[in-house]
Order: sequence, then C-alpha cells, then structure tokens
Amino acid sequence: MNRSKNLWLSVLKSPTLFVGATLLISSSAVAATEEALPEETISQESAVNPTTTVETLTVEAAPDLTSITQSVLPSDLPLVADASTGHTVDISNSASDSVTIFGDEETAQDDLMGPVTGVSQLNGNTVEDDSMEQVTNVSQLRDVSPGDWAYEALRSLVERYGCIAGYPNATFRGNRALTRYEFAAGLNSCLNQIERLLGGVTGDFITREDLESLQRLIQEFETELATLGARVDNLEGRVAFLEDHQFSTTTKLKGEVIFALADAFGGDADDVQTVFHNRTRLNFLTSFTGKDMLQTRLQAGDAPTLITGAGGELAGTQEGRFTYDGPSGNDVIIDILRYRFPLGDKVTVQLLANRALHHYYADTVNPFFEGRAGGSNAITRFAERNPIYRIGPFGAGAALAIKPIKDVRIDLGYISNTASNPQEGQGLFNGNFSAIAQLVYGSDFKVGFTYIRGYEDNANTRPRLILGGTGTALANLNPAALGNATSLDSVDFNSAKVESNSFGVQTSLRLTPNIVLNGWAGYTDAELIGLGDAEIWNFAAGIAFPDLGKKGNLAGIFGGAAPTLRGLDLDDGNSNFDNDFAYQVSAFYKYKVNNNISVTPGVVWLLNPNQSSDNDDVVIGTLRTTFTF
Repeated sequence: MNRSKNLWLSVLKSPTLFVGATLLISSSAVAATEEALPEETISQESAVNPTTTVETLTVEAAPDLTSITQSVLPSDLPLVADASTGHTVDISNSASDSVTIFGDEETAQDDLMGPVTGVSQLNGNTVEDDSMEQVTNVSQLRDVSPGDWAYEALRSLVERYGCIAGYPNATFRGNRALTRYEFAAGLNSCLNQIERLLGGVTGDFITREDLESLQRLIQEFETELATLGARVDNLEGRVAFLEDHQFSTTTKLKGEVIFALADAFGGDADDVQTVFHNRTRLNFLTSFTGKDMLQTRLQAGDAPTLITGAGGELAGTQEGRFTYDGPSGNDVIIDILRYRFPLGDKVTVQLLANRALHHYYADTVNPFFEGRAGGSNAITRFAERNPIYRIGPFGAGAALAIKPIKDVRIDLGYISNTASNPQEGQGLFNGNFSAIAQLVYGSDFKVGFTYIRGYEDNANTRPRLILGGTGTALANLNPAALGNATSLDSVDFNSAKVESNSFGVQTSLRLTPNIVLNGWAGYTDAELIGLGDAEIWNFAAGIAFPDLGKKGNLAGIFGGAAPTLRGLDLDDGNSNFDNDFAYQVSAFYKYKVNNNISVTPGVVWLLNPNQSSDNDDVVIGTLRTTFTF
C-alpha cells in the first residue's frame, strides 16, 4: 500500500500530469486561449438611436473576461467609439468589467455564471455561489453526450470521484473557456476526494489502470500542450508590444475624413464651378473613470459654401449648404472641447468650452438624418435637424440631460460666445447667449417639444446667421447681401440687437427596423430692438431606409421649407419683400464599401430660392466619400 501511495503522490507532483488534469476539467481551454479578446463594436444604424447622447447600455461580463482582459490589454485602457455619432464605448478596469455606451440607460445581463466556488469575497467583490448540487451521474449534464471526445474521462471524474459540479441549468458547457475561478474550484474538489481516498483503503481506491489512463491522455495531448505553451508565449509577446507602442492608456483616437465633388445648376447657380471639398476631424476621447468622457476635436478643411457666393438672386442665402462645409484654407483649429460625466443614475452633465451648439447634447428627434455635421448621414444641414437648434453663435456653456422615468428625457442647456470676454456688457451672462429647454417622450414613436431663448448684440463681427446658416438671407436678417433686390436693403439689420423666442415640435416614428419617418415644425419670433419684429417659419418631413441593400447602407429623402421670413413689422412701416416659402428637397444613398469607407451620391433641389418664386430653381449635385478610423 505504501508503494502505491508513494507512486500516486509522485504522479500528483508531476507538472505534466497536473496540466493533463486541467485538460480533463475543461476540454476547451486550448481553443479559448488562442483567441484574442474580441473588440466591442456598436453600430449607430442598428438598435441604437443615432441621435441619442445620454443612453447607457451595460453588459456585465463573467469573471473569466476579467482574467482575459487583464492578460491581453492594459487594465485601464478605454475603448471608445466615434464621438461624431454621440456614442462612446470604453472598457476600463472596473469591478464589473462593464461596457458603457454613453446613451439611454439599459442593462442586459450576460447569462454566463460566475465560478463554481464557495468563496464569497474576492478582491472586495461579492461572488455569488450559484453552483448546483454535486453531479453524481454524467447523464445529469444535459449538454454532455456519449459521442463527446472527453465523455469517458468526464464520466469517470463525475461517477467515480465525485469532484465535478455543473451549472444551475444542468449544463457543463464543455466548449466554453475555463476560468481561473472554475479551475480552482474543480481542482480543489478533486484534491479533496484524492486526499479522502488516500486516507483509507476502500474498494474504490485509485488503481494502476487509472494512472495508466491518465498517462495515455497526457501522451495523446502532448502536441497540444506544446502548442499551448507556444501560443501563450506569443500572446505575452504581443501584449508587451502593445504596451510599449500604445497611444495612451486613457485616450482613444477617432478620425473622419471627407472628400466631396459638388456642383450647382440653374439660374445664377450656373456660374458655380465644379469643386472638390475636403474636411478632416480628429477626436481625442479620454476617459478617467470609465463613465466620463473628455472630447478634444481638431478640425481642418477647405469647403467654402457652394452657392452663397454666387451673387444675384442667390446672394446671402444659406440654403443647400452641406453638412461639412464652412472651414477653408485647411487651417487646424480646436473645434470642440467638452467634458461629460454622470451625476447619479438619471443625470448627465456636460461642460462645453468651445464652439458649442445645442444639437451637440440635445436629442434632435431626427434619427438616421442627424449626423452632427459628420459625413455618414444626411448631406445637407437642413435635413439634419430643426434649424432652431443652431440659434445662437458657437460658444461655451453647460448642459444637463435628465431621464426621470422611462422614455422621458429633459434637455437643459446654456451657451454664450462672449463667455471669455471680460469687458462690460459681455462675459458669460451679460453678452450673447442661447438657452434651451426641451422635453422628449417615447421610443419607437418619439415626440419632442423645444423652446430656445436667444440674444445677440454683436452681429457686426460677422454676417448674421440667426438660424445657423440654413435659411434664406432674409430669414437670417441679413438683407444687405441682396443689394437692390428688395426695398429693405437700406435697413441696417446687421447692427440691430436681436432677442428671439423659438418653438419647435419634432417627431419620429419607426414603422419597421428599416423604415423610419421623421418631421418637425419650427417658429421663431424675433424682436429687432429699435427696428421692429420678425416672424420666421420652417417645417420638414423625411423618410429613412437604414440597411437598404446591405447592413450599414442608408437611403434618405427629406423635404420641406427652409427658414423663411414670413412676417416683418418695422417701426418705419417698410415691409416690402417676397415671403414665398423657400422649399428644399434632398435625397441621398450612402453605400458602405467596408467598415471604414462609405460613398454617398446625393442631390438637392431648391424651389423659390431666397424665398422668391421669381427666382429660378437650383439643383445641386454631390458625391461624398467618407473615411473613418
């Protein structure tokens, strides 16, 4: 007996046999080790509403994800998606190993259980003991069949030694990766059984045949064991390379580059030449806690507005502008600088330091068309959102997004482009400002009610663009650009201080996963201090077809009346101007070449440009190519 006992103890001390025992506990360890940790990807064109900016989806990973993550990636490396979509993904070294998306709050629990162990505290985290009763017959495991290659070995461990337990749903999950917790629990159970058997002589004592069976298994898997060691060495080398060459442990770089050909035809637009535009955006997305985000965006481009400089009947109009146009000379600027963080479970706070606009943080209720001036959605500014969201010049400020109950969201925000000016009558609260209050309700059917209060007193610093460069020259209270085309050319609108109250109603209805209807109406009541009052209207509707042709494609048609000056009551009685609605229709089809390249042909049709039926229609064509990385 002592001889048999010594033989068995020597076997237990053998590293080779130790690894063989590991293989018996989990038949899938080799395959699982070979695979690298998959990157979490979020498609804004799938279930997630692309316009949402405050939603949170958390997927709790099983403890085995913790060990894999910590062995393959730096523990505090956040993985963040493109901020131009409003969504950010980061994997941080948190206790829950969660994936956080900055958007509406929802939670989906992974069905993987924790380790089969009775330990209740590991690293300060509670581990629930949810294992089933000890398996006494391999038939109790409903996902194990006699045809499985390790069936006999598993049956022996279960029925002869009683040291294998299953999951609460009576499964063994033999094809899933073995976690460190499960290995520790299984090994401990088997060692306890061996110790008990060695403590006395029974009919069930381990036999020489058992040892020979174990030896045969070790020899059978000798090649696999050697391959496993090589793969582990390879992974260690790759991890060391990533650690030495990583950009940052806290910051993710996301970029977008747009190339576009464009031309315009009809009336005075015939003088417009074919142009080649470009714009580049580099987003540095930094997370310090795993739930916050600091966005620093650099931008450069050469994309002057296409028909604004045409002159004649089109002089001063902002109709038909592309989502990306504006920058020129390819000068690099800091375009956006903002910090976002949660305040409890229902509130998200944003601090905006540069070039802020309301649509950066508010839900514009226009999914699939809203692209935040990016190159992956609508082709025109007007089709992206209700123009009232752009009231007020670029500025700095703060915003709150509040979700008090399910399907209800409140947006509050304040921005000022004189926030950094310490002079009298300027500053954060005494100069120009724009403030928003908005209520949005619903999911598949959503409706939003928006109020925006604006004040502007230094319009002489630039051409006045009351509605963010989307409407007619008169709608932007900039009639001087029209020359003698109207009797209002002598009125000094540009020097007038303007107080405005704007109201908007936006709706969206998702008929099917591949058909979405959107629409809105907007009204602005502007007081031109010392001159009179003005009324500006706009409305639109559109239909989007996500994934048309293949996943990732997007087709859209959008039409309505761009901001049009419909009423003017001047103190001097001068109100002779055309007030025909300036209609605009656009259509586009984004074709996804691959995950990083899309090509979008599009056309824009302007009717009654510059709000006059006497003006010729204008047709604009574009071919936009977008690169993302």
